[in-house]
Amino acid sequence: MREDTRTRIQEIALRLFTEQGYEATSLREIAEELGVTKAALYYHFKTKDDIVASLVDKRLEELEELLEWVRSRPRTPEMRRELVTRYAESVRSERHLGISRFMERNQTALRDHPTLIRIRERMIELTSQISEPDATPAERVSHSLALFAMHAGKWLLKEGELSEDEIHKACLEVAFRLLEPAGSGAPDR
Repeated sequence: MREDTRTRIQEIALRLFTEQGYEATSLREIAEELGVTKAALYYHFKTKDDIVASLVDKRLEELEELLEWVRSRPRTPEMRRELVTRYAESVRSERHLGISRFMERNQTALRDHPTLIRIRERMIELTSQISEPDATPAERVSHSLALFAMHAGKWLLKEGELSEDEIHKACLEVAFRLLEPAGSGAPDR
């Protein structure tokens, strides 16, 4: 029962933070939407920051697991493809998309949130680990963009235009192209 209430608080807070904005949403509003007293809400979360941390902790864990895996592998084209594949699976869930929307719509308010700072740090490290140390700047940027390609399809395509599977496949195709060595068939412009 405790976990159900906690999960429900997270769901309601995520929706309200996304719709109204983090700063414009109060703990009182979350409690009212849930149908409990503010004191009952405090039993699970003392602050809005605690709710945000609980929402993004799983993402932080996923990134740390990916980093651990990457650090244990040589930086090869095969490792890069496997990393992009693993990363793509980690961002595919509806939960991740909801949290991404929330973070995107509340960037200013969350800029200094400690958990989000750690996520940014892990992403920077992940993008630095994807290329060989002697990679050119263009190769490093291209390899890093391969990871971010997995987000672009969800934001750039119109809702309902393609199925989730079609978006996922298209994003992977673009990401894999970005991992290819320069001059491997891409036309010069």
